[in-house]
Amino acid sequence: MQHNSFNTQPTFFQKVKGFDYILVTCILLLGLISILSMYSTDNGEFLFHSKSHISKFLIFFTLMVFLSFLNIKFWHSFAYLFYVIILFLLIWASLYGVKASGSQRWVNLYFINLQPSELMKITIIVCLAKYYHRIPVNKVNSFQTILTSLLILILPIMLVVTQPDLGTSILIALSGLVVIWLAGMNIKYFIYSFITILISMPFAIAFLKPYQKLRILTFLDPDKDPLGAGYQIIQSKIAVGSGGLTGKGFLKGTQSYLEFLPEKHTDFIFTLFAEEHGFLGSLGLLLIYIIIIYRVLRIGVISRSYFAKLFCYGYGSAIFFYVSVNMSMVLGLLPIVGSPLPIMSYGGSSMLATMIGFAIVMSAKINYKQLVA
Repeated sequence: MQHNSFNTQPTFFQKVKGFDYILVTCILLLGLISILSMYSTDNGEFLFHSKSHISKFLIFFTLMVFLSFLNIKFWHSFAYLFYVIILFLLIWASLYGVKASGSQRWVNLYFINLQPSELMKITIIVCLAKYYHRIPVNKVNSFQTILTSLLILILPIMLVVTQPDLGTSILIALSGLVVIWLAGMNIKYFIYSFITILISMPFAIAFLKPYQKLRILTFLDPDKDPLGAGYQIIQSKIAVGSGGLTGKGFLKGTQSYLEFLPEKHTDFIFTLFAEEHGFLGSLGLLLIYIIIIYRVLRIGVISRSYFAKLFCYGYGSAIFFYVSVNMSMVLGLLPIVGSPLPIMSYGGSSMLATMIGFAIVMSAKINYKQLVA
């Protein structure tokens, strides 16, 4: 596919009109649900988590709107620079980062403890979208192209694994591999890679931290240590199951109020929501995510820029992975890997990365007629 320049600069009012207001409405609705859920985690009071979450959502949503007005060419032009900056921050976090709960993932910027690995989830998609933007179709499967794209992907993954943060490294890998696949890499290389991973798994397990090995064993048999490693997943499944069809009602979740749910404001926020609003409420939340993913992919379809198409397809797939991994994790279908639910979970870095991703998507929508050189 050839990628030529096509300059059509929309006016300010055309940009405002060009917003995907269905996507914006879904983001605002998800933000409102997340604020109410965070209010519930603070036992029906506006305490630290709920106040902080409200301020972060409002600030980062405003930032998303502002960044949406930037031309899609801006994101294309600075993609490699963003990658280098976040890569540097990952190295800084590994060497001098803030330590918490046995991990060294954060960089102290005084006004916020930034987690660079969260920003890398978006950066890797932008970077690979730009890289493949200039690669002719007949060279996508060349040795040089494959090697370069894998280096771009593997470098941040290795840094994130050393922090250690296995969950985020897996999500970065999935996001990057989707872009590589969408760019046209032959499926046989993925099959070879999958076989190689299966063969190397026994050796890879030897390098896992003790708590990571314990999480895998707990996933296979949670009842083996119900008061220790298996406690989280057992309590999570009890809470989700107790919600029934319609839930126990807002602020009436016994598992959360009696503090049986660990990390209920971050990775297990869906457990709290499912207990209070039940199966029907969970379906409603899932429907919002499905609409968001659909709108992101649709913007990719109508975009004339190959860079914008790759990013939207990659980001839509990434949201699917984030939601699937988080919900599967709290339901006991996957090992606990520490994956936040987009917008719903508490966390500034995750919220910032998500909103930047939506800003680039919105920029692609506003400038969908443009082709990037």
